Amino acid sequence: MKIESWLFGTGVFFFVPVAVVYGFLTNWHEWVGIMGMLLVGGLAGMIGSYLGVTARRVGTRPEDRDDAEIHEGAGEQGHFSPWSWWPLILGAAAAVGVLGIAVGWWIFFIGAGIGIVALVGWVFEYSRGDHAH
Repeated sequence: MKIESWLFGTGVFFFVPVAVVYGFLTNWHEWVGIMGMLLVGGLAGMIGSYLGVTARRVGTRPEDRDDAEIHEGAGEQGHFSPWSWWPLILGAAAAVGVLGIAVGWWIFFIGAGIGIVALVGWVFEYSRGDHAH
């Protein structure tokens, strides 16, 4: 993960100076672009720092070594729920929420309610029913 953390970490050193240059070019009158680029730089820094901390915790992966073989990365890559419908419902709730911002706020609150239910259902998916632990 050292490559990933380096790639995201350098995003800070790109987006923040570009935001300052953009501010000078617009005479600091166009705040949406300036704040957007500053926020993207901050997000890149947060993701890069998270990946750096995770890289120290996990250790060296086969992807990080130049002499690694393909078979070293074989095996289980994580735990996934192929039968789960909650991500689909959560995505639909996000779409309804964005539609509510564009059309009317009452629709946004319906999407937020569905989103809360879907998020709770997804988090507690393994706490009840056939797949309870």
